[in-house]
Amino acid sequence: MHDRSLSRRTLLASATAVAGAAAVGASSAPALAATERPSDRDARLRALIGKMSLEAKVGQLFTAYFYGHSADNPDQNHVDSNLRELGVRTAAEVVTKYQLGGVIYFSGWAGNIRDPHQIADLTNGIQRASLALPARIPSLISIDQEHGANTRIGSPATQMPGAMAFGAGRSTSDARTAGQIAGTELAALGILQNFAPVADVNVNPANPVINVRSFGSDPNAVGKLVAAQVQGYQRAGVVACAKHFPGHGDTGEDSHTQLPVITHTREEWNRIDAPPFRAAIAAGVDSIMTAHLQVPALDPSNDPATLSPTILTGVLRGEMGFEGVIVTDALNMRGVRTKYGDDRVPVLAIKAGVDQLLFPPNIGVAWNAVVDAVRSGELTEERIEQSVLRILRLKDKVGLLNGSPYVSHREVDRVVGARKHLSTADRIAERTTTLLVNKDEFLPLRRRQRKLLVVGANPVFPADDTRFALPALTSALDDLGFSTTEIVTGRAPDAATIDSAVAAAKGRDAVVVATDNVGATSTQRTLVARLVATGVPVIHVAVRNPYDIAQLSGVRASLATYCWTDVDLRAAARVIAGRVDPRGKLPVPVQRADDPARVLFPAGHGLTFDD
Repeated sequence: MHDRSLSRRTLLASATAVAGAAAVGASSAPALAATERPSDRDARLRALIGKMSLEAKVGQLFTAYFYGHSADNPDQNHVDSNLRELGVRTAAEVVTKYQLGGVIYFSGWAGNIRDPHQIADLTNGIQRASLALPARIPSLISIDQEHGANTRIGSPATQMPGAMAFGAGRSTSDARTAGQIAGTELAALGILQNFAPVADVNVNPANPVINVRSFGSDPNAVGKLVAAQVQGYQRAGVVACAKHFPGHGDTGEDSHTQLPVITHTREEWNRIDAPPFRAAIAAGVDSIMTAHLQVPALDPSNDPATLSPTILTGVLRGEMGFEGVIVTDALNMRGVRTKYGDDRVPVLAIKAGVDQLLFPPNIGVAWNAVVDAVRSGELTEERIEQSVLRILRLKDKVGLLNGSPYVSHREVDRVVGARKHLSTADRIAERTTTLLVNKDEFLPLRRRQRKLLVVGANPVFPADDTRFALPALTSALDDLGFSTTEIVTGRAPDAATIDSAVAAAKGRDAVVVATDNVGATSTQRTLVARLVATGVPVIHVAVRNPYDIAQLSGVRASLATYCWTDVDLRAAARVIAGRVDPRGKLPVPVQRADDPARVLFPAGHGLTFDD
């Protein structure tokens, strides 16, 4: 097996990338060779394209999913799933059959992710299948590792706060460092495209799909953090992807299940939605992901943006000058399948200006539809080659066409979850934790306040099986010297569970209650109210939405962590104990629950122990 860190190191040409990598534990992925002019590179890549069959060119446009933890020997249930949905037994077979340009890893339902060494072996198996094809072009392996609420690879890899937490921290340096650390670890696993950062501006508190995945509600602040994370990822040799163009931040509908409509005027779009994407482009972002939603002010045809030539070719490429890869959001989502069938969607997307087709629900239908569209004359082979060239530029930039695509276990051990990375993540999380309420300076807890009851939600992101939850908060408090009892009450506690928590509060110095997405009818409200009524001081921790506090009253203190991952909850515990001073500031306003037109806490609100 080849060690990619050694086979590519001679290609490193960017002094900035080298210096930046050294600051966070080092990246082994190279930038483009500085001595080659873009015109010479393109001539080289066009020569490669000229040797490819139509089928191979079409395959380069697709990034497909698969089931199983191994490229060649998945579990039988994953074999059955692959046969049912992909028509092949293994990941290697789907790469071979459709001459794929890339694959995407998921944990949970897909079973692609178990631990770092398994991921490295999976990557090497995928690359062996790719190099066995006639074109001998390695796969661009991707993932949706935004961190925070959208985390695919858990511990022992370094966990970072999510986007809204960085919005609270307001540090472009921290955002850049986090992107570089995350990118360095992904590169060590052979994952060289990350569908992050989110560039949507979350101006709708009821947004069910973006929410804390956004850096906040201020377009310019979001733009600065997006640009910083783009720089961090790409300095680590990983393709970054700003998403979801033209902006998914002001919708109350989820494009996974519906076709949302953005009602912004063109002026509002320019002022609210566009700035982060302009910032990403100015920062040199390699790819931009489309959104499956309608924006009548940009395209009155009401086609989803993913299928709109007006939006993708006209606005994104023409007006905004983006020259990189345009990638679709997942093509299995209802938002893009509402108006057209699965055989038409990929063809229309290419006609609209898309280069990379992500996660088609039926790879056979999609791949054959594009091949047939070229043979019938609906698409030209020249148009396909334009997208292949853009994709090969990315592969060339991250070193896939200049040496071995394989990764080594030695590099995984050196990089993934490195002690310096973990320490940096903890310090960043501390700077994002936001103290919203602190009545009578109840926090930090005094020495005599050691007996705690920890109750609340145990959230799990539905598309993933990475578990970060209440036990992490309890464990962190235990490590700080508290005596804790834990009761997991869930997101919808029933009367018996609430009674049990209330009974357990007796004799405690304080109750720490974690909430997750508290709505007007949520029984989490009842839980908190009953606990407050006991007279035992209640410390509230919102482990996802900072908006939860608007639904609660009577708590002595309230913290927002913006996510439930270990790194966020450890930081919250250190704030509760007074080991660190909370420095986060709300990146979004919190409206009053009884009168949403009025603001309870404005953006920028955040207490410290010095206040």
